[in-house]
Amino acid sequence: MPIPRLLIVGLDCAEPALVFERWRQELPTLGRLIAAGSWGPLESCVPAITVPAWSCMLSGRDPGELGIYGFRNRPDRSYGRMAVADSSTVRQPRLWDHLGTAGWRSALIGVPGTYPPPRLHGVAVSCFLAPGPGAGITHPPELAAELRGWLDADYLLDVPDFRSEEKGRILRDIYTLCDQRFILAERLLEREQPDLLMLVDMGTDRIHHAFWKQFDPAHPGFVPGSPYADVIRNYYRHVDARIGTLLARCDPDTAVLVVSDHGARPMLGGLRLNQWLLQTGRLVLRSVPQAPGPLDHSAIDWPRTIAWGAGGYYGRIFLNVRGREPEGLIAPEAYEAERAALAADLTALPGPDGAPLGNRVFTPQQLYRKVRGVAPDLLVYVGDLGWRAIGSIGGEGLFTPDNDTGPDDANHAQHGLLIFHDPARPTGGRRLDGLSLYDVLPSLLARYGLPAPPDLRGRIVELS
Repeated sequence: MPIPRLLIVGLDCAEPALVFERWRQELPTLGRLIAAGSWGPLESCVPAITVPAWSCMLSGRDPGELGIYGFRNRPDRSYGRMAVADSSTVRQPRLWDHLGTAGWRSALIGVPGTYPPPRLHGVAVSCFLAPGPGAGITHPPELAAELRGWLDADYLLDVPDFRSEEKGRILRDIYTLCDQRFILAERLLEREQPDLLMLVDMGTDRIHHAFWKQFDPAHPGFVPGSPYADVIRNYYRHVDARIGTLLARCDPDTAVLVVSDHGARPMLGGLRLNQWLLQTGRLVLRSVPQAPGPLDHSAIDWPRTIAWGAGGYYGRIFLNVRGREPEGLIAPEAYEAERAALAADLTALPGPDGAPLGNRVFTPQQLYRKVRGVAPDLLVYVGDLGWRAIGSIGGEGLFTPDNDTGPDDANHAQHGLLIFHDPARPTGGRRLDGLSLYDVLPSLLARYGLPAPPDLRGRIVELS
């Protein structure tokens, strides 16, 4: 068997239009894989964000089945508490678990949703969810000490403070983050001889959020003649070269999957979600803040509040239901009517120019096969992901050009990308349409003749 049998390179937030169209001729490694294999846009889950998207892809389950609705989730019905969705939240087997049962040895590097590191047949280096490099980030634990000897600098779990104006420092950290992942991949490939080698580069995500307005005239904050105009293009070229170097160390018969969990697009601005709830009388405060700031749950007049929201690349609305929340207002029998009215008002909400903003509003029950944990009552794609949901309270008007968590140029897009090439079964550049993130696990298991649970959400696609 080739070593590795399967190489997976995850590029978080990689945008298909940039890879398949705009810069394809400048990306020789990815271009070769596209020309020889199969490729196409990959529809993400809803919400299209890193957490939970990677766990959905690798488990074949949707966010409701996993009980993961965002980076942070309500652990119970109390007000104000949110907990990070780490690997302990994922109760379903993921790709390496299925492969391990079949005797495959895996090496994982930076795969989102792997902190604390999974106990697998193989080795793992955790993801950006880890609180720090000394926090038990590897399996086995003793691997952490070896990492320090392999790298010239401290190991970066993520780009620190990537939502800031320190653009030069952010750019350096993004390259360090990328290079460290690929150095570890090369080291672990040589030492572990894994059947599955998987790494995820977060640099593609961080560079979009930090630099998108520097190159895209469609961004409302576009900077003509910016010294950072070519930063994103150059980084894609750098990642392409690193993939090429890693492939050169793999067996010629190694199958390769390059995949992203969602895409990217310019962020047009932000909707002050809680401010809108306040203006419509659904959120009531004991005192109105003098300046914009985080929503203080202790300042909410809960017996008079119908709903409150959480911000991010998409919005979440929670309803205050009697008998469900500690000081619920909405009678259970009125819940569905109240939720439907709220969804209708959000859908019809006009933008700052008076034209329809184009919000898409979902209920968990229409999206997911099961709804586990404490799900939001509504999920909102503001401007169909063109706008960010602002969770803070206060400020002039409902719309703002700024992000409430620091400078951020990009929002997420619903489609990521997939490229698959198996030298044993070349497909000659076949385009695949209609691909879903949920199709990845059943298709890979079928490709290697391995059984899959009968109730996975995705379908089997012939990748090669």
